[in-house]
Amino acid sequence: MPQFDYPYIAISMTVLIVSLSFHEAAHAWAADKLGDPTARLLGRLTLNPLAHIDWIGTVLFPLIAMTSGFPLIGWAKPVPVNGNNLKAPRRDFAFVALAGPVSNLVLAAVGAALLMGVDGVGFKTGEVPVAFLSVFILTNVLLAVFNMIPLPPLDGGNVLAGILPEPLARLIDLMRPYGFILLYVLMLTGVLTTIMRPIIRAIRLWLPI
Repeated sequence: MPQFDYPYIAISMTVLIVSLSFHEAAHAWAADKLGDPTARLLGRLTLNPLAHIDWIGTVLFPLIAMTSGFPLIGWAKPVPVNGNNLKAPRRDFAFVALAGPVSNLVLAAVGAALLMGVDGVGFKTGEVPVAFLSVFILTNVLLAVFNMIPLPPLDGGNVLAGILPEPLARLIDLMRPYGFILLYVLMLTGVLTTIMRPIIRAIRLWLPI
């Protein structure tokens, strides 16, 4: 029978759900500020995880990945955005997309500040506050970097589609139905790790983990 690190799994799942809720709420907040109230009217402008959880993508797939090591990509419920309500639809949609990863970097920075405070009062590596904050920081860095990969339907693909000239943006949109397939190809071939590792390493140089 496999031996699971249940405390680590519990911490990781809690952190993931909280971080994804902030991520999706940031999309909703940005859309609302830029003129589209759709997400707010649907109850998505909230930090309540129940508004954002996809029980398969947010809970089941991550649990399988954590307990088996099988490479699975998780997700939360996407925040609906009506581009017709945005003043400059392409540009503003790029800002809405960018808000999610930026929120994760903000959370990582807050976690880093808290971790330095926890260290300062004498907690040691392996104790719950340090373990929680370390997972919190790393998870949010990973979410920010992963979501900024320039492939739709990830935020990076949506940002790219918003800033490129329209003919190139249309090419990005043509890739949208195949985005998850391309992501798995990158992941299973090791290309995704090669892309993400130096970026994560650079960010971690500034964080106490």
